[in-house]
Amino acid sequence: MSIFNDLWISRKPLAGFLVIGTAWASYFAQMPVIKAGVGASDGAYGSVILLASLGAVGAMWLAPLADRLAGTWALPMGAMAVALGFLWAGVSPGLLGLMLALTIASSGSGVVDVLVNARLSEKEALHGRTLMNLNHAMYSFMYAGAAVVVGWAREAGWTPVQVFLVMTLLIACLCLVMLGDDAAPPIPETGEAPAAFPHLLVWLMGLLVLTGFLAEAGTEGWSALHLERTLGGGPAQGALGPAILGLTMGIGRLAGHAVARHMSEMILLACACLLSAFGVILAGAATSLMMAYLGFALGGLGVSIVVPMVIALAGRVVEPAARLTAISRVSVLGYGAFFVGPPLMGLVSEGWGLRTSFYMIGAMLILAAALLVPVIAAQISRRPA
Repeated sequence: MSIFNDLWISRKPLAGFLVIGTAWASYFAQMPVIKAGVGASDGAYGSVILLASLGAVGAMWLAPLADRLAGTWALPMGAMAVALGFLWAGVSPGLLGLMLALTIASSGSGVVDVLVNARLSEKEALHGRTLMNLNHAMYSFMYAGAAVVVGWAREAGWTPVQVFLVMTLLIACLCLVMLGDDAAPPIPETGEAPAAFPHLLVWLMGLLVLTGFLAEAGTEGWSALHLERTLGGGPAQGALGPAILGLTMGIGRLAGHAVARHMSEMILLACACLLSAFGVILAGAATSLMMAYLGFALGGLGVSIVVPMVIALAGRVVEPAARLTAISRVSVLGYGAFFVGPPLMGLVSEGWGLRTSFYMIGAMLILAAALLVPVIAAQISRRPA
């Protein structure tokens, strides 16, 4: 099968990945004008984002319940909540309205995130294909492309409401792709008692996803500042940091889609963590912009496959009936990085300098490769076949 066959097999969950990429890129590309529109200070705006993000975490935890209650409608309903939340954010005149709008959008995004990963895990089991890296790569490319298009729209004088209206129409079209039953076939009765839910293994996988997200969020959020403040780059040169990370993460996930078929996943995970650690430490120690760019490129290539590969593993090591719950728990634990990451990087930078913040991320990735990955592999090997 070609990559196009894999995309066709996963078209319904892929539509959900494209919804999340389009929506968040549309928002973050307009964040300066939206923030100015509500007259928020940096501190107040940061608090709003933090509170709204709690909606995503809560929704991820409750995604299995949403799936049981709404069935095949849960995914398109979550996607439309994302669209309507951001549309409200575009017209909100005050901080309270913006917080409520972003809470709705992030809650819908949390449900979509868990459900598309669970649906994709079901398809991997059904078709015997590795699909997670490919779909996460499409998300990365969609995010980058949408951000560029929204930037052009802003240059042309479009308002946030106009941008979000177009985004809503696109999401509505993607919802049409999601409609219909896309679950795996019924699980045959074997007469055997179900295996106990592997709580420890799920927690360990969640910690590995947290490490991957921490590396992603930390390098994306602080790369531009490092390039400009530490290395003396200009605004355009600083903007290349996040751009390089986004591009190489998409490329890395496409490469991971191919390599995962020929290499042990645990070995690939350990190598990915070590490659990312080397890249992040190289970027932190850089004495020139080009050296930092190379470091961020290697960091993006390595960390790109960690999250999708661990989520795919979480869906495979549990019984099919527990798959959605396992992915939900791993996702909730992993997304803790978006709460821990920014303040942790800031505190380390304040006390020991920005370079040390990147060294810390590199050290965490090395520990993940040396400790977390082997322990997870040992736990998986003890599970019944």
